[in-house]
Amino acid sequence: MKKLFDNLPFRLLLGIIIGVILGQVFPESVMKVVVTLQYIMGQLITFCVPLIIIGFIAPSITKLGKNASRLLGVAIVIAYVSSVCAALMSTGAGYALIPHLSIDTEVAGLRTLPDVVFELNIPQIMSVMSALVLSVLVGLAATWTNSKLTCDFLGEFQNIVLDIVGKIIIPMLPFYIAATFCNLSYEGMITHQLPAFIQIILIVMAGHYIWLAVLYLLAGAYSGKNPWEVLRHYGPAYLTAVGTMSSAATLAVALDCARKSKVLRKDMVSFGIPLFANIHLCGSVLTEVFFCMTISKILYGHLPSIGTMLLFCALLGIFAIGAPGVPGGTVMASLGLITGVLMFDGAGTALMLAIFALQDSFGTACNVTGDGALTLMLTGYAEKHGIKNNDNIQSPIL
Repeated sequence: MKKLFDNLPFRLLLGIIIGVILGQVFPESVMKVVVTLQYIMGQLITFCVPLIIIGFIAPSITKLGKNASRLLGVAIVIAYVSSVCAALMSTGAGYALIPHLSIDTEVAGLRTLPDVVFELNIPQIMSVMSALVLSVLVGLAATWTNSKLTCDFLGEFQNIVLDIVGKIIIPMLPFYIAATFCNLSYEGMITHQLPAFIQIILIVMAGHYIWLAVLYLLAGAYSGKNPWEVLRHYGPAYLTAVGTMSSAATLAVALDCARKSKVLRKDMVSFGIPLFANIHLCGSVLTEVFFCMTISKILYGHLPSIGTMLLFCALLGIFAIGAPGVPGGTVMASLGLITGVLMFDGAGTALMLAIFALQDSFGTACNVTGDGALTLMLTGYAEKHGIKNNDNIQSPIL
């Protein structure tokens, strides 16, 4: 039994189940405590995200040496192409399926969560994108100047971050997920809103799995390695993403899952996984495109034109690269596109935010799992171009 409870996927599933059950029975007075605990844990996890990004990306870049700039460019290109192609696939599915769906647009009201008992604000030392840019610039500059002191410091900082992740963040995740699902269950989102949009959510989830299959098959064909050896380790990361709805909050688990694969180079994992967690949002983009088309049909009586959707997909891929890897980050970053390109009014925007939240966890899980395929592509690229392996980074123990 102890071995079972030491298993991270089991603890995550247990947290989800317990959270949903307790959310149905807890009174408002108890929910105040749950909301407060979830808020504090969320603040701590959010605070650590920039540290994880700096602690992994910058040292990884220095270990890549003269190849850092080239690999960074390759990573950005494949992340953008993956997101745009996922959006285009979703667009095609929208034109083929949405006119034939009968969708109930009535959304049940939700109970309001009580306010937190007290706010313990733990602001980040910098934003996620600032940490990402700083990591890239410092890593590249240290490489260009051959600064051994900076490289050694970044290596030590990475070891510190690994301990924070392994001894604080990962043990906290099951409790954070349980509190999150308890809140959703109390509000009524799980029991009331989901049935109203079950059809489109199921279609979108099927789209996630289709796109993941495409990514892993392409990665396996390009790298010449078995993609299942990567995918089979991603269960804990997928469940964590479902619970946290955040690529950034799932980063620690995703790193450990990727390091268990025998076909991924460890230096590519340390470089690629934190980077892709912030710039590769294929699942969220796929979801947003299909939902936008559905809402356009529901509220305005027609689907957007093909030209409009092509423009929307191309721009959305760019916005996805800059979107924060936090719950709802993609749709929040692209609200300007939704109103400016698709011409949604206030009602359309509000409905988009509401139904996006219903499946945001599964879109995030697709994002995180897809990062493994892109890292396999990076591994194949590094080996095909003779980039030296710098496999000397330890993994946090789960």
